[in-house]
Amino acid sequence: MIGSKILLVDDEEIFTRNMAKLLTTRGYKVTAVNSGDAAIQALEAQPVDVIVLDLKMPGMDGLTTLKEIQKLGLFTQTLMLTGHGSIDSALEAMKLGAYDYLTKPCEIDDLVAKIEGAWKKKDTAVQQDMQEKIQKIVESPKAVFEVFPSKKR
Repeated sequence: MIGSKILLVDDEEIFTRNMAKLLTTRGYKVTAVNSGDAAIQALEAQPVDVIVLDLKMPGMDGLTTLKEIQKLGLFTQTLMLTGHGSIDSALEAMKLGAYDYLTKPCEIDDLVAKIEGAWKKKDTAVQQDMQEKIQKIVESPKAVFEVFPSKKR
């Protein structure tokens, strides 16, 4: 969806800079970082809707970064980017919870289509979570303190 917050994670600075420009011109709010560690820091500072994550990076690779992202418990979807020869790793990432993958280099229209699909899946998960919280409150008004623990009695 236009206006969605995208985190672009790739160690190739030229790629992230160019892809960020292309996505921004299409109406997305893009943050680009060049390492798994920087991705985790960015997510701790500001949640995003969709993460576009490269698999092969020095230091914390894409699979490790994906596992760390999942520990944060955010409502986000991750789209993996992979170069030739690492399709098995991309499939492994999907087993770990990634939404989908694309091979690099990728066409911007293909990337946008995958981002839109990931955003829809994320939005569905958020709506489902809210429905479950509402149902819990309806069934037991005291549950509001479980669903929203910061509320005082």
